[in-house]
Amino acid sequence: MKIIQFLLISLFFSFSIQSSFAQKPSKRAASYYQNALRSYQLRKLNQTESFLKKAIKADKKFIEPHLFLGDLYNEVGRVDDGKKQYKIAIQKQPEYSRSVYEIIAELELEIGAYDSALLYLDHYFEFPNLEGKNNSKAKLMREKCVFAIEALKNPVPFNPENLGSNINTRYPEYFPCLTVDNNTLLFTRRLKVSQSRQSQRLGTEQEDFYISKRGEDYQWEIAKDIGYPINSELNEGAPTLSADGQILIFTACGTPKYYGPDRKGEGSCDFFRSYYQGEGKWSKPENVGKPVNSYYWESQPSFSADGKTLYFVRAGGRGKGRNSQDIWSAELQENGEFSQPKRLDTNINTPYCEESVFIHPDGKTLYFASSGHPGMGGLDIFMSQKQSDGSWSKAKNLGYPINTFNDENSIMISSNGVDAYFASDRKGGFGDLDLYSFTVPIESRPNKVNYMKGIVFDAKTRKPLWARFELIDLETGEQVVQSFSNYNSGDFLLALPTDRNYALNVSKKGYLFYSENFKMEGLHSQLDPFLKNIPLQPIEIGQITVLRNIFFDLDKFDLKPNSQVELEKLVTFLKQNPTLHVEISGHTDNQGDNEHNTTLSYNRAKAVYNYLVENNIEKSRLQFKGYGENQPVDSNETLEGKAKNRRTEMKIISTKN
Repeated sequence: MKIIQFLLISLFFSFSIQSSFAQKPSKRAASYYQNALRSYQLRKLNQTESFLKKAIKADKKFIEPHLFLGDLYNEVGRVDDGKKQYKIAIQKQPEYSRSVYEIIAELELEIGAYDSALLYLDHYFEFPNLEGKNNSKAKLMREKCVFAIEALKNPVPFNPENLGSNINTRYPEYFPCLTVDNNTLLFTRRLKVSQSRQSQRLGTEQEDFYISKRGEDYQWEIAKDIGYPINSELNEGAPTLSADGQILIFTACGTPKYYGPDRKGEGSCDFFRSYYQGEGKWSKPENVGKPVNSYYWESQPSFSADGKTLYFVRAGGRGKGRNSQDIWSAELQENGEFSQPKRLDTNINTPYCEESVFIHPDGKTLYFASSGHPGMGGLDIFMSQKQSDGSWSKAKNLGYPINTFNDENSIMISSNGVDAYFASDRKGGFGDLDLYSFTVPIESRPNKVNYMKGIVFDAKTRKPLWARFELIDLETGEQVVQSFSNYNSGDFLLALPTDRNYALNVSKKGYLFYSENFKMEGLHSQLDPFLKNIPLQPIEIGQITVLRNIFFDLDKFDLKPNSQVELEKLVTFLKQNPTLHVEISGHTDNQGDNEHNTTLSYNRAKAVYNYLVENNIEKSRLQFKGYGENQPVDSNETLEGKAKNRRTEMKIISTKN
């Protein structure tokens, strides 16, 4: 049963003081009622019930005992009995209080009796002088009834499938998260703890993380305990993984200033961050710190695939009560710290409860649970998309039967935008909450996302390298993703939303930077991702890097605007390595006259040279030359080969001042 804020018991206590009942009862009935109030204050609930029944029997017209009984029954979980008492009260005196109609309507809404709830709400709104918070709540309930009645007539496709015994057990499993390639699943499992640990006042249950990989048959392998130092003697829950699986941000709770071995926090629940070190090992978790963590409760994080934004849920906060929950976001800054969090706008947050936030790898589509938008009852799952001005679109309900009169939350959508994952205790599972998947209805899907994966290594020694990645929108110059390859293995995994064309830049101190571009126009299947190993050349005389993101129109040498990203990277590289002297060279394919091609390549190299000089790179460090078609790197017999031969390069000619 959901918790309802009943309004009447406080009224009854005022009645006991003022003796201002709706209709003056008999002395015997009033005496029984006063005894019931005193018994309730002493928490003698059975005795309270007995006195109220006697009061009703002593005076059939006395309605306050019915209302008191309704509250009492709902408090102890006898909802049907409580609802019956409320209905008896308004049958005896329909105009007594509009609040009774609201309470009955909320109880009906809880069980999906939408027509009945709507009927009682219509009676509620017949009362004069409706103002204030309760009126707003009643309006929302009415909107929910109207929405739900229509949604039941137009169900969306929904066929959830259990993830199976390799993931689910007799214990509860929930809060799933995935890497962008959909090959690593991490989730929370709540376990019973031993009696010896219970004696240490750690409770009878404990939340830990488990992780599973997809096998060659695309099935999930047996989930394994993620182990120390992530899992501890206290609770770890509500995780989020970076798109590449290299960063884990999770919620840990404990007593103030103690969240487990070597962990300290700011409030009741804080975020901690750990980095994957390879071979199943993780770094010691560190507190994310202020201002994201506060003396309020923070939980349910979701880290954007571009590595820039953390979305999360905070209970309380400025202007709201401690029991309220809103969705916030904070930006990751260059120093590795997060910015001051901001509450998302009112298309997301309401005066009621928002939770279970999930930002899809497309970076634009947000899924969350809310009780404050029109839906099927309690917490429903909604989606909203980020607009070009940074605002969020109006929340859209995912529909019935994804949402029901029960609470729904904790949804996660895979990068392909088709597969959704959630936790449910529905019949047919392995016990308690299990993890399920289902196909997202077309109208509720995010933008498509592909991915690129591979290894960064030293081109000479083949040693894996830790290097920085930047993925930049070629049209706008916006940095779409920032990330790093794994410190030990050199592995990397990047999300590639499919509605942009990208420039990729990979850099590491002591090496020439690597550039590439990806044209993501139109549809691109996630089953055909970009698999690419990236060799970085050490900075040595004679080493060459191809400047793949410098562009010219056909048979012209004017730099195109989308070359700006690469040119700025080149300027930065030369300023960071002030002793280098380089040659900028232009090359063409064999189409056309050789003399013309040589002149064209010369002018293209000169255009890059001029840009560098204009941006304060000393002329003495620069040379430029056009080689025309004379130094091909591939066959000119194919279109692909010709494209590779049309290029601009930078060669190291000296490493001394």
